[in-house]
Amino acid sequence: MGLLGDVTGRFGKFVHKSVTDKSSVEVTEQDGIRSLHLGSVTVQSSMRIASPYELTITYTRAMMSYLLFMPEAKEVLAIGLGGGSLPKFIRHKLQGVRTTVVEINAQVVQVARSHFFLQPDDEFLQVVTGDGAEYIRNPTVPAEVLMVDSYDSHGIARNLSSQEFYQDCYAALNPQGMLVVNLWGSDKNFGEYLQRIEHAFDGRVLILPTGRPSNIIVFAFRRTPGNLRWKVLRERGQKLQNKFGIEFLEFVERLQDNNFNTADRLLF
Repeated sequence: MGLLGDVTGRFGKFVHKSVTDKSSVEVTEQDGIRSLHLGSVTVQSSMRIASPYELTITYTRAMMSYLLFMPEAKEVLAIGLGGGSLPKFIRHKLQGVRTTVVEINAQVVQVARSHFFLQPDDEFLQVVTGDGAEYIRNPTVPAEVLMVDSYDSHGIARNLSSQEFYQDCYAALNPQGMLVVNLWGSDKNFGEYLQRIEHAFDGRVLILPTGRPSNIIVFAFRRTPGNLRWKVLRERGQKLQNKFGIEFLEFVERLQDNNFNTADRLLF
């Protein structure tokens, strides 16, 4: 572990680097944005230093679109921590929501807390260092929302994208629960991953492209959610947008453009 001081690279000033025989974790800063890298130039997470609890990257805001379908959810399980953008936001903005995060890399947990303002554990936030694929087979409590955003320098982990894993995700949810997955649309295996999720959730799946870069958020439901009418989703999106400053109405329109629907409602 050590600091890289004023060394400047493609993404601005390097402020931290820690290396073990298994991984490398780097932190850079540029124009008030602090970013996390895991052994490559790929940005794993970003935070605006002046507003550390806001969601800087579009795909993280899109993942919060689970609120369009489950606004009252109180039990969130997340696989993959990165800089902690989503659990930080939930802990800071959503009163009474309990979030458990499973992260396999202890260095990432340490850096999220030392450089990305991740809050300490309490009754509403718990960070577990461990293998998400193993944890999901025996979660402490069934999740209402399960968020999967776990990448390393090589891409998505194989054991977090298998058919068995997505079946385990289904089983880890309560009967009304939903899965939220961040996938890379340009990944050559994207279609296969999507098919696995569709198989595990019997086709109850929606996709939400977030623009460039090509993150695509996948929502999968244990059972068909109620209130899929556009009128309801737009009204809910407007309220959420007013409350959180996130472009929920735009996300509703992207859901309409990229999924089966009628003029009245979303369809599976």
